[in-house]
Amino acid sequence: MGDPAHVEPVADTDDGARLDAYLADHTDLSRSRAAQLVRDGAVSVDDATETRPSRKLRAGATITIAVPEPVEAVAVPQDLPLDIVFEDDAVIVVNKPAGMVVHPAPGHPDGTLVNALLYHCGDLSGIGGERRPGIVHRIDKDTSGLLVATKSDDAHQALQAQFAAHSIERTYEALVARTHGMGLDDTGTFDTRHGRHPSDRKRFSGAHGTRNAVTHYRVVERFEAGAAHVVCTLETGRTHQIRMHLSEHGCPILGDPLYGGRSASSTSIVPRLALHARTLGFIHPRGEALRFEAELPGDLQHGLEKLRRGARWLK
Repeated sequence: MGDPAHVEPVADTDDGARLDAYLADHTDLSRSRAAQLVRDGAVSVDDATETRPSRKLRAGATITIAVPEPVEAVAVPQDLPLDIVFEDDAVIVVNKPAGMVVHPAPGHPDGTLVNALLYHCGDLSGIGGERRPGIVHRIDKDTSGLLVATKSDDAHQALQAQFAAHSIERTYEALVARTHGMGLDDTGTFDTRHGRHPSDRKRFSGAHGTRNAVTHYRVVERFEAGAAHVVCTLETGRTHQIRMHLSEHGCPILGDPLYGGRSASSTSIVPRLALHARTLGFIHPRGEALRFEAELPGDLQHGLEKLRRGARWLK
């Protein structure tokens, strides 16, 4: 195990929460990963090792996680196509296609972006004890667009610090449709909580958890039946943040099977989740400001053109 990492004292609102669920809500760990760390004896509650993921927490309790040492990546190099936007000896920026998983996970042992990067780069950093060498952030499988990976521990730490400080510039384009509520203003901000949905663990909710999630949006174009072309800028970068925010405001992203509901998820306008990571800006580990843009890919551009011609998003 590596150096211990501390989680903020348990708040009154989390009194009685399960330990594994609390860690999933307050760290970047998945619930299954948190539960495994607890079973492995890597988590302490009030300075006493706890091995029960189901341990109920009390307000004011302090939690310490022994961060695992880096381990050799299990992922194997694979010669897969990469759309490389920028590359040097420290970082690589790629335009990920929709349908590609970022790193190996249950159900996706290979064919991922990590497999492709290992083949192309030869070696990547492995900070954090996860099988995610070089990965400092991720985008969903069905989201397309820009992602940066690192080639050294120093670069990894430098980029991680920027993501933690919310200083990375990230904008996304989305095609959405109003299914209920008042719809979107021309500009606005979603500032909510972020945590696992209480009844669907695949989803996240803006009404649960104690971490915050902030998304700024701007409506670029409006179409018939409440559809719109929206640009979203991330202030924080929580899992499913944009999808969660737009859906809970009554304007889910078209083609979203998890948050779109029956109507928006089954639209004929687009063949997949209509979300694209368009802009990525950060400070290179050597101090230079870099900014990249990736145009809307063909499938989403085609959907946008259909909306412009008056096509209805409802079947």
